[in-house]
Amino acid sequence: MSLELFKLDGRVALITGGTRGLGYVMAQALAEAGADVIVTSREKEKAEAAARAIAESTGRRALGLAVDVTIAEQVEAMVADSVQAFGRIDILINNAGINVRKPIEDFDEASWDLVQNTNLKAPYLCARAVAKTMKSQRYGRVINLSSMLGSIALPERGAYCSSKGGLIQLTKVLALEWAPYNITVNALCPGPIATELNTVVMNNPEANRFFIENIALGRWGRPEEIIGAIIYMASEASSFMTGASMVVDGGWTAR
Repeated sequence: MSLELFKLDGRVALITGGTRGLGYVMAQALAEAGADVIVTSREKEKAEAAARAIAESTGRRALGLAVDVTIAEQVEAMVADSVQAFGRIDILINNAGINVRKPIEDFDEASWDLVQNTNLKAPYLCARAVAKTMKSQRYGRVINLSSMLGSIALPERGAYCSSKGGLIQLTKVLALEWAPYNITVNALCPGPIATELNTVVMNNPEANRFFIENIALGRWGRPEEIIGAIIYMASEASSFMTGASMVVDGGWTAR
């Protein structure tokens, strides 16, 4: 009976940036757990290809949508199309994110705005857009992909750290506002995971050595090592957790 808490049969999950990296791994995992899924990308072909792959491998319904999650009108259309296709949205994973690494004095305004809009504004827009549907259902799971760098800092990550820290605070506010509607809102905070976003660090011997030395487990995390956390947070198993931040970082922040 305990394992029944982790099943997602009958649920519908929307994952932004769900065509690659952690987004795709999470979308695939939720489908394997029983959910129908919607994955998004700015590129229609990538979104549709990812959805086909998930549907073929899991037997679940999957939809790929092209959307720029920093534009309110496109986000509203994304939610409307999702509800039209599947009738509901039970799980929202705000995964789309970007990192630009520069010293603060070299940070041009356009790069700063790109990071903030993608990492912080977009989750606000997506959460706002699903609010009506989840409130009417009196059920929802909103999971914001923050980072261990939402709580600690590294040089040259001014925009990224501030956006991810802001996302943790947004998570707490939404958790308080939406608790009366049986909607939980939590943040998942990965540490060093070997994804495309971190390739530039892993390919730099000095930077890679610095990371390995600060990870208690002595290695980069594998994308699939996030699966247990995301299924827990998306399922009934986490029904009494809201406003929380779950860190999966190989022990970095334990130091």
